Amino acid sequence: MTRTLISRLLAAALAVLAGLGACGAAARDFTSTRPQARVEYWQQRQTTIEAQVADTARLPAVKLVFVGDSITDFWLLGDDPWTPGRMHGRRIWDESFGGAVPQNLALNIGISGDRTEHLLFRILSKAQGGLGELDGAALAPEFFVLMVGINNSYAPEAPVADSVFEGVLAVMRSLHARKPGARLLLQSILPTSETARDDAVVRPVNARLVALAKTPEFVGFTTWLDLYPSFVDAQGRQDPRLFVDGLHPNEAGYRVWRDRLVPALAAARASAPEPLP
Repeated sequence: MTRTLISRLLAAALAVLAGLGACGAAARDFTSTRPQARVEYWQQRQTTIEAQVADTARLPAVKLVFVGDSITDFWLLGDDPWTPGRMHGRRIWDESFGGAVPQNLALNIGISGDRTEHLLFRILSKAQGGLGELDGAALAPEFFVLMVGINNSYAPEAPVADSVFEGVLAVMRSLHARKPGARLLLQSILPTSETARDDAVVRPVNARLVALAKTPEFVGFTTWLDLYPSFVDAQGRQDPRLFVDGLHPNEAGYRVWRDRLVPALAAARASAPEPLP
């Protein structure tokens, strides 16, 4: 073996070792190398909501409380934290519900993954064993903006549509009991990418909800907003241009939602009976 070849092999070996050393140094800067307790996304959201509902200085200005699961929660996301590059509703939220329009200043208590039973626990008063997220007397919203129920169609109870509907009904009753002065803007469940799920659950539940909103129990304080038609294509299937996946809206989807919701709120305000002197 020539001296030149030996020198080359030695240089190559040193380069490899140097690269390994650099990798080791870089690795020490990764989050993956440092001990850290596991905190799930929903726990972070719950902590944030607890802080917001304890802020008695800000609560009196809140006009809208958005109530629901991840579809409501993700109004507050820009970049998707799980799949970078996918955009949700933060830009639209800031434009319309973040305070630039005081009459629509909103508090969002949606939490990803929540089923109706989890939401019921969160809004149940602390005196009754719940989290008491609506306990604060300073919180006196004009509207609850509600969409919930789709998560109960996964790992479901049977009959599925009945379970979903009854869960939404229980949430509506609980919201009204907690804040009887607030009106309820009840929104339809959005279409999914699964035709069978839409046929068996989403559309039947929506049909029952629109009828429910007109019953004597709810008609005096409930406005129905059917978003479903705005999120389907010409064939009546979920419009993929408005979703990041088969369930959650993208930024364009949240813009469509906002453009339906804001006029619905204005119309509900215009049609509200004058308060008694």
